[in-house]
Amino acid sequence: MSARVWLNVDLGELPDEPEALYECAHVANVACGGHAGDDASMRQAVDLCLRWGVELGAHPSYPDREGFGRRHVALAPRALCETVKEQCLRLAGVAAGRRARVAYLKPHGALYHDANADPAAADAIVRAASEALGPTVTLIGPPRGALAEAAAKAAIAYAREGFADRATRSDGTLVPRTEPGALVTDPAKAAARAADLVAGRAFESLCVHGDTPGAVAIARAVRRVLDSAAGG
Repeated sequence: MSARVWLNVDLGELPDEPEALYECAHVANVACGGHAGDDASMRQAVDLCLRWGVELGAHPSYPDREGFGRRHVALAPRALCETVKEQCLRLAGVAAGRRARVAYLKPHGALYHDANADPAAADAIVRAASEALGPTVTLIGPPRGALAEAAAKAAIAYAREGFADRATRSDGTLVPRTEPGALVTDPAKAAARAADLVAGRAFESLCVHGDTPGAVAIARAVRRVLDSAAGG
């Protein structure tokens, strides 16, 4: 990926997912069985990535389909490593059947936040990423915290991520979805937020969630901002 700020979109989670989201994305973070997704949805996601020239990323989570991966699951580091590795290998196998490669990994939901606060969990994710996807994988995560530190320690590439469709607190953490104003659903506001995040030069990538209401319009608006900032 170039030095421009690029758009990553969380995908492969919903049965009626719009293809237009793939058209907007630079990287698709594809659910690989932990919180959502199965072999059929992964095949469809990989095919759409190939159709639109989108880089493929794994989006593993706690094994929690009932809670959509948004609840903490108590796992020892070894068990966490194994479940993340298993999910990544499942997507990698589907991708290999299409002659595609999984180049990115971004933890989903509660795992994303837990790993950034817990060095042992962060180390487990980095180890799983390297073992399942190889040493050239790029990890996507928060700009500061245990996940970035674990990636640096393991010499794994790391992309600092901001969120165009989510509100954040003063410390940079996301406002919980249960609180008012957590989601940014107005495309114009998401675009303005994206412009501010790009101007701050603190991120390599911005995220739009595929399950945010109005995700296609939001993703298109944010992609226009990123393309304009890159001069393209």
